[in-house]
Amino acid sequence: MNVLEQFKHIRTFIFDVDGVLTDGMVQLLPDGEQSRRMSIRDGYALQLAVKKGYRVAVISGGRSESVVTRLNGLGIYDVYTGIRDKQEKLEDYVLEHDLRWEEILFMGDDIPDYRAMQQCGLPVCPADAAPEIKSISKYISPVAGGQGCARDVIEKVLKLNNDWLLDEGIASK
Repeated sequence: MNVLEQFKHIRTFIFDVDGVLTDGMVQLLPDGEQSRRMSIRDGYALQLAVKKGYRVAVISGGRSESVVTRLNGLGIYDVYTGIRDKQEKLEDYVLEHDLRWEEILFMGDDIPDYRAMQQCGLPVCPADAAPEIKSISKYISPVAGGQGCARDVIEKVLKLNNDWLLDEGIASK
């Protein structure tokens, strides 16, 4: 089965945050808070996937209330932060929701994502992922983390399933 055929069968998206939904850089603020940047285009695709009935979850080692608030605002409530073992969290999530491994796309960018990505049907990564992650990815987005790589993979899945349609009623970000 070629990689495009695998995209067609995806029903669940799992994303890391730092280096995938953000560019992996943090700005240290005087109060100790860390500021991150996220792509509006990723945001559009994420909320559209939710509205079209796809399951979207985030599993991150980092902690950021502003990231959780942003994702909740997009309709993503399966947001797990401060996770030390992403593989274990993913296994629990799959069991809890009775998911099929081959229908899961996991986008990660660095070593903490490695074991979890290996279990999923479609491990993918941004263009600037670590070499070890690129080596296990079935698709490497031409787009860097935080620059629209999540939209790249979501758009492929939705287009292949005729869910990427122009609908002004769904165009909120």
